[in-house]
Amino acid sequence: MATSTSQPALLAQMAVLTDPVRARMLRLLEGHELTVAELCRVLQLPQSTASRHLKQLAGQDWVVSRREGTATLYRLILDELDTEARKLWLLVREQIHDSRAAQRDDLRLNKVLTDRRSKSEAFFQTAAGQWDAMRDELFGNRFDLAAVAGLLDPTWVVGDLGCGTGQMTETIAPFVDQVIAVDSSAAMLKAARKRLSSLDNASIKRGSIESLPIEDKQLHAATCVLVLHHLADPSTALTEAARVLKPSGRLLMVDMLPHDHREYQQTMGHQWLGISETQLRDWLAAVGLKLATFHPLPTDTESKGPALFAAVAHKTK
Repeated sequence: MATSTSQPALLAQMAVLTDPVRARMLRLLEGHELTVAELCRVLQLPQSTASRHLKQLAGQDWVVSRREGTATLYRLILDELDTEARKLWLLVREQIHDSRAAQRDDLRLNKVLTDRRSKSEAFFQTAAGQWDAMRDELFGNRFDLAAVAGLLDPTWVVGDLGCGTGQMTETIAPFVDQVIAVDSSAAMLKAARKRLSSLDNASIKRGSIESLPIEDKQLHAATCVLVLHHLADPSTALTEAARVLKPSGRLLMVDMLPHDHREYQQTMGHQWLGISETQLRDWLAAVGLKLATFHPLPTDTESKGPALFAAVAHKTK
């Protein structure tokens, strides 16, 4: 608290609260963050008067403020008051809590807060048809997918099997204890190291997905994204995934649904023209993994490739 040069701090604090308007203002600001204009509506004050009172409250550290665009919002944070000020305010608040003025303030405050919500609802009513495009323009089209990784257990060790340039590792690493990224391509790993250079918990290893450089039962979860269709025998890679997963560990697989793009076999070395749910279930069952979900992914209207699926399997033993 600021201290007056001519009187003890407690008397200075008491002087601030002797004004009923300032006491009512603090009562409102303890419960809600409000602008000057909103305080004027609730307390029925001209803006110059409300601003003068706020200046006095801020000068004695009763309120804090922050900028939000062109507006300034004010708030009383009880835990940030010193001990004497907190005791004094709690006493004053108790005295004014049930007053007629406080009751009228509450009615007007409810109207102010309702108007706030109405403005937000009105925006979404008018923007609903364009919201997806607006959101993508403002934030891109992957922010929600990246945020979903926050649901992962922060103590987990996760494997990115066939990590390529490290996009999945980059998404997962901020939310888990460690990610072990494995790929057999030196060129891919060079790109991955560049992308992941700022992540201390990303371990990048060169190795075959059919012979992973990972110890038995080390991973809580693993990802295998657009990898299986490249392998002559995907069951070998799934056997390795089962080996490195802990009991009850889970494996996320993303790959192509069956398609007829035979040119991929020549241009990109694909071994499989997509993978069906039945085929994947059989491969998993043979290595001690149980298919829990198999979900076709929404098709991106700008993409040119086959439709994809996401599947999750659990280790059964």
